[in-house]
Amino acid sequence: MRKLLATTALAAVALMALSGCSTRTDTTGGSTAAAGFPADSVIGVALPSKTSENWVLAGGLFEDGLKTAGFKGDVQYAGASTTVKDQQDQISAMVTNGAKVIIIGAADGGQLGTQVKAAKDAGATVIAYDRLILNTPDVDYYVAYDNFKVGELQGQALLDGLASRKAAGPYNIELFSGSSDDANSAVFFNGAMSILQPKIDDGTLVVASGQTDIKQTATAGWKAENAQSRMDSLLTSTYGDKALDGVLSPNDTLARAIITSVKAAGKPIPIVTGQDSEVESVKSIMAGEQYSTINKDTRLLVAQAIKMAQALQKGEAVDVNDTKSYDNGVKIVPAYLLPPVIVTKANAAEAYANDPKLSPLTK
Repeated sequence: MRKLLATTALAAVALMALSGCSTRTDTTGGSTAAAGFPADSVIGVALPSKTSENWVLAGGLFEDGLKTAGFKGDVQYAGASTTVKDQQDQISAMVTNGAKVIIIGAADGGQLGTQVKAAKDAGATVIAYDRLILNTPDVDYYVAYDNFKVGELQGQALLDGLASRKAAGPYNIELFSGSSDDANSAVFFNGAMSILQPKIDDGTLVVASGQTDIKQTATAGWKAENAQSRMDSLLTSTYGDKALDGVLSPNDTLARAIITSVKAAGKPIPIVTGQDSEVESVKSIMAGEQYSTINKDTRLLVAQAIKMAQALQKGEAVDVNDTKSYDNGVKIVPAYLLPPVIVTKANAAEAYANDPKLSPLTK
């Protein structure tokens, strides 16, 4: 994790980079706060518990980036034990404190309707960050990496990795997905299955356990111990004398837990996908264990969210580049999507060339 000074510098660099390369492709569907608001206003940022390196990094980047932009940042993390209640209370406090924009990385996107309505009633603009907020008309914008594309890249990486080890199938695989209270979990899974399902249908891929439904593959709370426990059970029940060729893992934390389980069982490490470019997973990729991850540069995502707040402060239209894809159950939420990048050992040096934390790991 970056030190605070490095975080500050990187946030500023990312902000400048985005201000120079962002393209306004669509500005419909949201509120532009035509009157603007004072430059030193409070901007609230509500993040879930610190379940991954990227959430930890995002908090520091928001604190420094909002300060650099002249705002009063109010950055809060939900606790690990009462995550949803904490976040609900934190958002309510931000409304009470007069936040003009509230940026929310939802702990549970389906349980914030009351809080975002209160925010809208108070005149604040609500931006969903990374995770879509569901079943409410009171979310104005969504900023994220293209999460369906993330799933597609993971699915293709699994196929590519399998082919690199054995020219033709059938290949035995297992499927893991994220926490059911995270709206992104289904998006990742559906993206991956758009690539994998045809190969399951034609027999190239065999899910030996038969567990292909997202309810069966879910990992509660995105917790490593839950993924490891499920992998332990799958190995015992299904792979006693059978080879496991590949595992679809939705992120790096779970990927490492899956690999730990396989190692403990004394079996060869299968092709395992991931996401988030966590330090330990990049090391694992370079060591030839985890096969792939996804690079979703948190610096750029935070910078884009702050850029949205700056546009609102000035009374300008907010840049979005997707007004069709993200239906939260009540409305299509105007979105700004950044492109994810697949990373394997083969392209890691190139993918992380500009990342001072990860680049040295690829040498």
